[in-house]
Amino acid sequence: MLAYPNINPVALQIGPLAIHWYGLLYLVAFAGAYFLIDRKKQLNRQQMDDLLFYVAVGVILGGRLGYVLFYGLPYLKADPLFLFKVWEGGMSFHGGLIGVCVGLMYFAHRYDKKLLWIGDLVAPAVPFGLAMGRLGNYINGELWGRVTTLPWGMVFPHAGALPRHPSSLYELALEGVLLFTVLNCYAKKPRKLGQISGLFLLGYALCRIIVELFREPDSQMGFFLGGYFTMGQLLSIPMILVGLYLIFRKTVQE
Repeated sequence: MLAYPNINPVALQIGPLAIHWYGLLYLVAFAGAYFLIDRKKQLNRQQMDDLLFYVAVGVILGGRLGYVLFYGLPYLKADPLFLFKVWEGGMSFHGGLIGVCVGLMYFAHRYDKKLLWIGDLVAPAVPFGLAMGRLGNYINGELWGRVTTLPWGMVFPHAGALPRHPSSLYELALEGVLLFTVLNCYAKKPRKLGQISGLFLLGYALCRIIVELFREPDSQMGFFLGGYFTMGQLLSIPMILVGLYLIFRKTVQE
């Protein structure tokens, strides 16, 4: 069994102002993604700044609304103000993805770009942001896994006395490092319009479905369809279908 490091989630305290590692890692995620996209020299400075803004708004609003709708309805029914209590945590990747897609649609319309072209430009940078988010989850001691007897199991501070899979680190490795490597290698060669976006959707969905086999489901949700599936797995199935369609559809070379 490995010892959980118990990192203080507050990186810096200035009087009543607490700056959390999770928030700092979000900033690192956006800054890193900005750099990775900007180095391709496909957009000018104004377009890059607007793209970052639309993506950030999509991640935050979509992530919060998605969490409430997909995971937090019991809390919302008990307290209608739960939607606005972002300081209590609760962000959904799938909701954030929908929010980002809406932001990219608006960006594509404003600058007369093809939506899939923008998606292909942005997709290879997304796993870096995901990695930073999962590192923040780990520092916060959240999104722990199921009980395990494996030697790398950890006792998380809010998950009882039994060792559990460090599933947030699994996600960091798969959704972050592995998916980043695969996408950026794939994107080095010319691809048909939408194929890079499709590979991202497919790759993330498969990684998420695998990790959900080790991750403890949210207590208010549990399992679905006879106890075999989690909400995260069910939400990933449409991503597989759309991803396969984008990869294998017939289209012209861009």
